[in-house]
Amino acid sequence: MRLEEFWGVGPKTRETLVEELGTERAIRAIESGDVRALSEAGLTRGRATRILRRATGGAGMETLATSDARAAYKELLDLAVEHAVTDRAADRIRVLTPLTTTEAMTERLDSVLAARDAWAALPEADREAVLEAYARYDERDESERAAVDTARTLLEAGVDTGPFDAVSTLDAEALEAASEALAALDGTGGRVEAGADEELDRLRTALGGVEDVDANALSVIDDLRDAGVADVAGFRDAFCDHLVSETGVTLESVHEAMPTEATDATDFVSGTLRTLRADLTAAIDERETAVATRLEEILETASEDVERAVDAVDAIALHLSLARFALAYDCHRPTFVDASEGERAAVSVVNARNLTVAARAAETVQPVTYALGEHGVSDFPEEVGTPADERVAVLTGANSGGKTTLLETLCQVVLLASMGLPVPADRAEVTPVDALVFHRRHASFNAGVLESTLRSIVPPLSSGGRTLMLVDEFEAITEPGSAADLLHGLVTLTVEREALGVFVTHLADDLEPLPPEARVDGIFAEGLSPDLELLVDYQPRFGTVGRSTPEFIVSRLVANASDRSERAGFETLATAVGHDAVQRTLADARWSE
Repeated sequence: MRLEEFWGVGPKTRETLVEELGTERAIRAIESGDVRALSEAGLTRGRATRILRRATGGAGMETLATSDARAAYKELLDLAVEHAVTDRAADRIRVLTPLTTTEAMTERLDSVLAARDAWAALPEADREAVLEAYARYDERDESERAAVDTARTLLEAGVDTGPFDAVSTLDAEALEAASEALAALDGTGGRVEAGADEELDRLRTALGGVEDVDANALSVIDDLRDAGVADVAGFRDAFCDHLVSETGVTLESVHEAMPTEATDATDFVSGTLRTLRADLTAAIDERETAVATRLEEILETASEDVERAVDAVDAIALHLSLARFALAYDCHRPTFVDASEGERAAVSVVNARNLTVAARAAETVQPVTYALGEHGVSDFPEEVGTPADERVAVLTGANSGGKTTLLETLCQVVLLASMGLPVPADRAEVTPVDALVFHRRHASFNAGVLESTLRSIVPPLSSGGRTLMLVDEFEAITEPGSAADLLHGLVTLTVEREALGVFVTHLADDLEPLPPEARVDGIFAEGLSPDLELLVDYQPRFGTVGRSTPEFIVSRLVANASDRSERAGFETLATAVGHDAVQRTLADARWSE
């Protein structure tokens, strides 16, 4: 395959990659999803990520039919990246894409959930040790030695199920020996590090001492003379004692190095030191070669275990990162309902949590149970009713009532499931879709926005594939009358195409009559708290139109008015929405206080 055949690789990008990596290495980096290689070659990390997503999961990316669906996908990846144990694991998470078969989704789910369960079962001390090992692995730029040490930590922690099984069969003794050998060899032409061999360290220390004496030879000679050494024999003995005490060389090696025909003290000292340096240098080279050979033999013996450790540690980093993400948000396995094989089509969740809200919320997020299609949920709260098997719903209700959050939650569940990841719900059923049409509310009111919106959401619905429509306040982009007509058409088209869909709107009354295959659900405000905060039950009630209950908002405005004239203005509005309802709301809030 040529570089230009990859999505996003034009002439300039190709030139950059070929110049920095070469054609073959660049192709390997793209096919393996190596963000680091491409970014180090000169591409921005964002561009490298986009290229790799298309290269490794282009078909899955086509599932994201709208810009809002793609934005939701990126938001999920950003949340998962926060739990990555290495930079490379973070890069690999960023290039995860929706998968195109339930087999692939299930396979990844099995691995991630096995990692989650194994990680959750570890004592806290072992978890900390593993995370610290991965931090060192990251700091050392994923070197061989760092990988071996991380594998040893995983072995010591005793994790041997799921993805961790890859290290359970490694030879612990071989890895220990390999770690010591890798620590001893610094990788620069067989250079042996200090501490690897006592004799080599002794020789190096001696050579350093001799070099220090040589640098101060004249001072040594003067000191010996000042000490009263006058004759030749006395000078030789004193100099010999000085060398042995200052450098650690043996008496025998000093005697062997002493010249026999020196003309004076200076000639004698310099000759002795020159010979000692040469002898020690030769001895060091010989010893270092022998030690390096022994260490390389150890590494050769352990090479298979080292190679497997490198591969296992890198693979485990990804699954461990995803496992930590799943644990952080209490995510569980979804059930896939494959309508293409004649099964029922559904998207249903039991006690689902919105991850974006959960990530920033100081308090516990209220879970929501919801269902579309031929769902298998039976334990709905009694007060909300039980939906039938309608595939399409119109969701109505109070402002700030969680309608948009519910759309986002369903989008997140479907996206995570399609990527083969656990979902933030106690239970979930998901029909994998060919097109996810997610449209957030956009407060732009002009013909251009309307046209572009219709161009983005109608073609996927008309394509004939499995589609999920999640459309928020479509009426915000055109006139209310036209919006109701267009929205009714979208609901009808969704029903006719046998797609699944939720449409959030304040125009439910204007959509009647809906097709019999569609239903209306509602979210209700319940009152004001003693602090005059709006109280909302975020759990939708099925088959019921939700109400915005403006009296709650007006009640708060009346209560919080800053002066008499302002209060009078809000009381006029209270009369318009129902003065008695406003007064009752204020009384309820004060009574609950």
